[in-house]
Amino acid sequence: MNGQGNQTIRQLALWGIPLSLGVLALKMLAWWVTGSVALLSDALESLVNVVAAFIAFFVIRYAQKPADHDHPFGHHKAEYLSAVTEGAMIIVAALMIVQEAMGHLSNPQPLQAPVLGLAINFAAGVINAIWALTLIRAGREHRSPALTADGQHIMSDVYTSIGVLFGLLLALGTGYPIFDPVLAILVAVNILYQGWKVVSNSIDGLMDKAVLPEEEAVIKEAIATHANGSLGVHDLKTRRAGAVTFVDFHLVVPAAMPVREAHRICDRLEDAIRAIHAGAEITIHVEPEGEKAHGIRVKVIKEI
Repeated sequence: MNGQGNQTIRQLALWGIPLSLGVLALKMLAWWVTGSVALLSDALESLVNVVAAFIAFFVIRYAQKPADHDHPFGHHKAEYLSAVTEGAMIIVAALMIVQEAMGHLSNPQPLQAPVLGLAINFAAGVINAIWALTLIRAGREHRSPALTADGQHIMSDVYTSIGVLFGLLLALGTGYPIFDPVLAILVAVNILYQGWKVVSNSIDGLMDKAVLPEEEAVIKEAIATHANGSLGVHDLKTRRAGAVTFVDFHLVVPAAMPVREAHRICDRLEDAIRAIHAGAEITIHVEPEGEKAHGIRVKVIKEI
């Protein structure tokens, strides 16, 4: 990733802190004026957003540090740790909501100043929606797991707010205040699901999961198009660590080919792959024709 992209990610992570604090203040105000446990559950999820924003800011700065002696492959995976932590906090917030809602099931309370409270919560939801879309778009564009996870969590918060809004309108319309704690429990279930998605996606990154099949197909096409002069490719491996894609494969060349010519082919392949995956880390093992492959021969160039 280029320096401009890194700076954009850092700026977005920094702006996430005051925005999350502002949204939390609005939602706590909405809960305070209404006494709604459903609005409290929505505010508790926003509390997680605040903590996650602080963690994301510091982790993203660390992940962007250049490779060093102790971390020769870079610090990119630190972003996955941020996402896992955020997912765990989401789950804790959901459990807190359930605990609070269960206490209100047997003694539901009518809402105080519901129109004002719902209006405040709606305003907070609009701010969250705009910010979530901004983070998700930037996270995908710059391949930042921490930024994407933060945006997805905030978007789940938006869905929660929508559900709370309609649920409380239902409670007001029917005159049954028990809809309030029941709705809070439903919100908690949705939050648990969102937390699990964040954690599972981050674990895939920590476990060096390969790039998506469609991305791998594009890499194979680039290799097949620009490997003129070689005899075949095998043992292609890919993985993603934060914003960086790692590509590793073996390139078979004629036994009599000069090293300089083999090097030119490698340069051409690296340029082609980086054109579709900017900043990719590429390792090409050149081996002469007739030598025993150092790995399982899986595909040749014509098959790619």
